[in-house]
Amino acid sequence: MDLTSVLVLAGLGAFHGLNPAMGWLFAVALGLQERSRAAVLRALPPIVLGHAGSVLVTLALVSIARLAVPPKAVSYGVAAVVCGFGIWRIVRRRHPRWVGMRVSRWQLAGWSFLMATAHGAGLMVLPITLRGGHGAAVLASQSLLATVVHTLAMLATVTGVALLVYEKLGVAVLRKAWFNLDLAWAVALVGAGAFAALT
Repeated sequence: MDLTSVLVLAGLGAFHGLNPAMGWLFAVALGLQERSRAAVLRALPPIVLGHAGSVLVTLALVSIARLAVPPKAVSYGVAAVVCGFGIWRIVRRRHPRWVGMRVSRWQLAGWSFLMATAHGAGLMVLPITLRGGHGAAVLASQSLLATVVHTLAMLATVTGVALLVYEKLGVAVLRKAWFNLDLAWAVALVGAGAFAALT
């Protein structure tokens, strides 16, 4: 994986970390509920692990397909799915609702997995990983590396944003100075799908 791919994966991870729907808002809410900075920090590992699990499952499924189907067919299939999912996210803006505010770490990880999957976290990473080599070992290492890079960037961003909002800004910042990251993400998915089709 070249430096450009690593930087793009990290950028996508940071972008996902900025999105309140990916977990920092939940972590801040838990911290406010318990009046504890430690509660914010405790919520972040399960959130990030759930997100990483969603990305890794998506990459693993596509890697299996790449071993069984001609590469061109996989590329066009991925492009269609990513574009289609982006358009669906533009049209349908509602978020899945699953848990309340009293959750275990496993429930929090599961919620994060579902949210990342619903937002197409793994789909966004696919066009980058499709540019790599073939073979089971290469695909497995590519998937793991892509997941690690994406997840570390997300972890750094989600931690910084959660602490900044909890300690300084407060959740009112969402009403005053936030733009629609879900819409930006959906448009980026369509762009990534087009990129996958063209390359």
